[in-house]
This record gives sequence, structure tokens and C-alpha cells, in this order.
Amino acid sequence: MTERISTPSKTKQIIEENGFFFKKNFGQNFLIDSNILENIAHCAGITKEDCVLEIGPGIGSLTQVLAETAREVVAVEIDSSLIPILNQTLNGYDNIEILNQDILKADIDAIIEEKNSGKPIKVVANLPYYITTPIIMDLLEKERHIDTITVMVQKEVAERMQASPKEKEYGALSIAVQYYCDAHLDMIVQPSCFMPRPKVASAVITLQVLPERKVKTKDEALFFHLVKSAFGQRRKTLLNCLFNLGKLNLSKEELTSIIVSLGWDERIRGEALGIEEFAALTDVIYQKLYNAF
Repeated sequence: MTERISTPSKTKQIIEENGFFFKKNFGQNFLIDSNILENIAHCAGITKEDCVLEIGPGIGSLTQVLAETAREVVAVEIDSSLIPILNQTLNGYDNIEILNQDILKADIDAIIEEKNSGKPIKVVANLPYYITTPIIMDLLEKERHIDTITVMVQKEVAERMQASPKEKEYGALSIAVQYYCDAHLDMIVQPSCFMPRPKVASAVITLQVLPERKVKTKDEALFFHLVKSAFGQRRKTLLNCLFNLGKLNLSKEELTSIIVSLGWDERIRGEALGIEEFAALTDVIYQKLYNAF
């Protein structure tokens, strides 16, 4: 096994020798705990048959572990100043491709098709906190050919992804993630495991992408519109949120009738509804709006 990049001393040496400066706008925090990196690869279920898409490899600490476990790793790094460092730290591996691209602008489908002949790939990433949700939702909403997504994110975000109705962390992100995936929180990671240290704890969460949606609705766009509206003002009732934010062209009386017809108290809040309830609400409102039966 090649010497690990992820020790504090080695990471510091690489940074200093290359004159690298951390950029706040990229949310860079490098992992310096080899055990955590090994656990991430284990949680992702990486095997020698897998092609892994890594987002934000940094100096290659996690990339190194993935390359020793996977068939191939495609590492997408937005910071051009890290590319020569990655070429240096990972030069002993012949199953890594490094791309200097913005993952939100990269042709992920083309990468999947070229590298894995259309088979689902596994995504692994230590994501910058500020861009976690856009990246996750891009991967899910655009129906990439992905098997699992194992990511290091802010602990609070991971808790929101796998939260259940009535829990304080439960919200629109919970429903969006669980609509497409089964979410499992793998481990909590303390700030001391990073360089530089973030101000909050992190967590590793694995999203198993489902072959089909968890629920079926008559209008997926309407489903997500209702979810976002329901959590737009958490302290307000579902009725008031839909009336004030929903832009449904339905009167408060009509919305009240719909809510009551579903067997709910008219004072119910969105945080009390699960995915199935939002799907039922979507279908009733769809029928009301379009008179479809």
C-alpha cells in the first residue's frame, strides 16, 4: 500500500511544498484521518468492478483510497491550482482520471457512458457545505445513471436528508432526497479530522438511488411545488402556506375543503406530512385544477 496522503504531516508538507492557499469560495477542508477515508470507501461499498465519480478530490487523499478499492476513479476538481498537485500525489496510480471542471457544468452522463458502458456508477465526495444541496439535487433530478451517492456533508444537512415527519430537521430537502433514495447516515466526523478545521461537525451519508420513485404522483412538478410551499414558512399551517405561497389560483375555502377531504385537520402543518401524504395532496389538487379523473 502506498504511503497515505491523509496524515496531518503529509498533508501539511504537500500544501507547503506547492505553495497552496485554501480558498474560502471553494469551501476547501482536506481530510487528515486515514481511518475516516477507509470507512467512507467501505460505506460506499466500492469494489473492483466499480467506476467511481469523485467530486472535489482536493489533494487526492480520498482519491487514493478509492483508487485502491475501485476499478477506476474519475476525479472532478474545480480548482485549477490543485490539478498539478493531484498529478503529483496520484502519479503512482493508472486507474485515475483527473478532470479540471465544475461538476455542475460537467457532462456527467457522457462520463458515465464512456467510463462504465452505461452501467450505474458510484459517486463519492467530500462536498463543500455551500454547494451540497445543488450538487445532490442535480445528480438526482436529472436522473443520472447512478447507483449510490456517499458524501461527507455538514452534520446538520445529513440529518435533514434522512429526517422523518415531525422531527425538527424534517423539511423540503428530506422529502426531495427520500423521494429518489433510501438515505442512511453512516458516521459523524469531528472538525479535528480536517485541515483547516471547519466550525461544525460533519457526517457521511449514503444515498441508495431507487430504481423507481418512492411514490407515484399525477404531476411531479406540482408535487415538489407543494412541498416547497408547505415548508416556505414553517410556523404557518399547510393551508396558509399553500394559499400565500402556492400560486395555485385556489381560494382558501377550496384549499380547506381539499385538506379536510384527505382526513386532516385544517390546522395541520407541512412538517406532519410524509411523502405519501404529499403525493395524495398533489393528486387531489391536480384533479381540482385540471378536472382530471
